[in-house]
Amino acid sequence: MSNIQELLSQARRSVAARDMAGATLHYRKVLESAEDAEALLHLSNVEARSGHYRRGRDLALRALAAAAGKPALAPSVLLCLRHFEETSALRDYIDQSPFLREMADPRTLQLVSAQLSWSGDQEQAIEFISRAIRWDPQMASLRVARAQMEIFLGDFDSAQEDLEAALRSEQDKPNVYWTLAQVRKWTADNNHIDAIRRTLQRSGLSVLDRTRLQYAMHKELDDIGDIPGAFAALEAGCRLQRPSQKYSAEENRRLFSKLKAIRVGEFDPGTFGFTPVFIVGMFRSGTTLLEQLMGGHPGVLNAGELHDMAACMRYAADHFFPGGTDEIVVDRSGGIDFAQVGRQYMEGVRWRLAGHDYLTDKWPPNHMNVGFICQAMPSAKIIHMSRDPREVCFSNLRELFGNAAPYSYDQLELADYSNQYRDLMDHWRQRFPGRILDVNYADLTRKTEATMRNVAEFCGFPFTEKLLQPNSEGKSVATASAVQVRDKVVARDVPKWAPYEQYLQPLLGALR
Repeated sequence: MSNIQELLSQARRSVAARDMAGATLHYRKVLESAEDAEALLHLSNVEARSGHYRRGRDLALRALAAAAGKPALAPSVLLCLRHFEETSALRDYIDQSPFLREMADPRTLQLVSAQLSWSGDQEQAIEFISRAIRWDPQMASLRVARAQMEIFLGDFDSAQEDLEAALRSEQDKPNVYWTLAQVRKWTADNNHIDAIRRTLQRSGLSVLDRTRLQYAMHKELDDIGDIPGAFAALEAGCRLQRPSQKYSAEENRRLFSKLKAIRVGEFDPGTFGFTPVFIVGMFRSGTTLLEQLMGGHPGVLNAGELHDMAACMRYAADHFFPGGTDEIVVDRSGGIDFAQVGRQYMEGVRWRLAGHDYLTDKWPPNHMNVGFICQAMPSAKIIHMSRDPREVCFSNLRELFGNAAPYSYDQLELADYSNQYRDLMDHWRQRFPGRILDVNYADLTRKTEATMRNVAEFCGFPFTEKLLQPNSEGKSVATASAVQVRDKVVARDVPKWAPYEQYLQPLLGALR
């Protein structure tokens, strides 16, 4: 035992000295004698960074038993499981670690809360973040985090109270204003425009801070009808955000071309007693509205934006990638056991079902994975949400997605991505006839009953009147549409992009 402790001490000293090779050597020696959680977590990270996704994930799961009852390792366990999208294991770890609820460390409590929110459990996430706030009421980032969860649950008044409390601190103001702008429609008599302008004049702001402030300014100026001012703020925000994004239109074109060329077969993963329904499209195309309408049926569980399909493909290809997929996965797809991919996906989401017969997975970038889904799960239903490209693209342009939509901060790149995406969806329709149902957003908002009858027939469940209104009351809606989807179904007479038409000529001209 003393030898193991000495090896662990040497490994920690190496980590402190940023000698990762030395640390890895010492941790490997530890594992020769004991199943040590600290060593397993470190080596999981090393394997994942070295391109060995499977080994990294397997080491992370091995670390769980050894980490039981060790509070100091909790942040590493949480982050490791999150990296591998091991939602069920992560939730089990939280449930089986009562010490997490008693921690006096607000940052660890916030980390636990963030993982629960990511898994869709906003109520329990709020419980943890509220504990953190009780430990440190002046920490503004905790209030912002709780406000975001309250927005996901549709509790906008509580969210506003938390954000206004955060404003009384000098911490994190750009993030507070950005989040506060989303809570409601502001008016000429009630807004934060002057305060945002004053904050923008401060020295020492990071690029991210200035970006958030510009997007907040855009939203509130748009609310009061100042279209020139709103677009100037949006343009400034896009200019600030674009340099941080790793995106190449040519690389994306090559990826989509490879996706169209994949060899396709069907592999039955077996019977699991439920049907997954993948809702795909571009961000802001209406996927959230469709999912919430489907959730009105008692047999349908709204699971929200899951990354499980991407995680299954990472494991199958033994390669980590951000986003929906990448070229390496496509190149390796010929050697993938898609029946195993289907089984892994179905088993991975089963814990969410709670007796439901259908599960909706509405992560829009799965439009890249349609070919893989059709092979892995012949019983899966795929619904493609389509919308006027001008509406979708403008809505993308004015949303600060972070890295989730790197093409969305430049009008020409955004139009080009939209064109490529629609070409890809045309290919999937031709390649998989009868497997994809197209739902048009205009029809969904103007001919709701006829459209939802088609959806019900396609999926195989009976139509009910409850499919005609969003079923979001009291439920988590953790998407950019969290505010809008709480309203009844609305068909706009004038699209949001129309007042900005003169400023959107590069986008409109490049759209096909």
